[in-house]
Amino acid sequence: MHPILFEIPLPAWALPLAPTLFLLSGVGLVLAFFGHRQSALDLLVIGVLMLLTGVTGGFLFRGQRFLLEPIPIYSYGAMLCLSIVVGWFLTLRLGERDGMARELLANCYFVTAIAALIGSRVLYVLTNPGDFHGALDMLAVRRGGLVAYGGFLGGLLGSWGFLRWRNVALLPWADVAVPSLASGLMLTRIGCYLFGCDFGTPLPAAAPIWLKRLGTFPRWPSNVLDGAGSPAWLQHVDLRGLSVSAHASLPVHPTELYESLAGAALLILTWQLRRAARFRGEIFLAFTIGYGYLRFVLEIVRDDSERGSFGPAAPEHVLIPLLLVLLATAFAYGPARSIGQPLARAAAIALSLCVACLAYLWLRPAPSAAPSVVRLSTSQWISLTTALAASVAWPQLLRALAERSSVAADDLRFS
Repeated sequence: MHPILFEIPLPAWALPLAPTLFLLSGVGLVLAFFGHRQSALDLLVIGVLMLLTGVTGGFLFRGQRFLLEPIPIYSYGAMLCLSIVVGWFLTLRLGERDGMARELLANCYFVTAIAALIGSRVLYVLTNPGDFHGALDMLAVRRGGLVAYGGFLGGLLGSWGFLRWRNVALLPWADVAVPSLASGLMLTRIGCYLFGCDFGTPLPAAAPIWLKRLGTFPRWPSNVLDGAGSPAWLQHVDLRGLSVSAHASLPVHPTELYESLAGAALLILTWQLRRAARFRGEIFLAFTIGYGYLRFVLEIVRDDSERGSFGPAAPEHVLIPLLLVLLATAFAYGPARSIGQPLARAAAIALSLCVACLAYLWLRPAPSAAPSVVRLSTSQWISLTTALAASVAWPQLLRALAERSSVAADDLRFS
């Protein structure tokens, strides 16, 4: 586990900033012209941004020189870029299979990705306002600072706005795009693991050795990121009495890997649903409900202080099981209706209720111990809200499908 995967060596040249930035603006002008001619919105936007950045920077940094240094490739940034590239090819391939225009898919994906990055950063800033001292500080994402649910909501808003502008329905695009969300979740959480953020609560003494090894994060060398330790190591030094001379954090739940596995499971689910989906939006709603449920449960063992929490405080062994019962009820009201076999439907609903019972048994305090009082994290509130909303929307879309089928059947009858 290390925040820097490798460094790209560069010659020790001192470059004049103004000419270099003006050259960048020229490249941007070419890209913008090409994007305009080809109706490629992504190239057009990138080109315009390069043009504006190059021209502005060229005038601001006249007479200054920049010394080239090795470029560090950060683990989180590398996995984030990989997830965007994988999502790009996955979305275009699935969308073309569904008969959607490649130009529409490419442009919408670009807008969605930009909106997702903005949304993920905005939610992080809103959750941790005390960590920032100015606008430029809010833009510094070298050490992470992106919230998955902010990306989900921001990307959804960006998709809706772009498709509304193009007069295209949202749900067909959403069904095509959610497999890339699942693959992105799977890949970016590996980046979180390599960086050491988004970690879990300390493991019990009886936890398996292999799990403790997976959940132990090192103190970084003094020449890495200004000598700071991994986020888990820092928090344990500040809040859990870990010695500053310790070479690693306490063993914790590797919640990054748990969520990466959840992303893999959701990728399989959304892929399989493409063969069995009965209405537009079913794959999107299934992902929303599935991720909401899994994220809500995983947040129970998250421990990083950057998550933020709000709302009424209540005993954990009461609050969490009650909300899991609410999610199980929503599942019975919505997605369970699509399970054709009555016995399988009843078993699925019973299983969802069993999770709430297991949560109560797991979280209840010992007879002589005081109950743990908690507030829901920001992500738990969002996961609960989105999963419930998707569950309520599910039967509405099923009903609309039945009505359309009835109209089609009437049209086929002899008069």
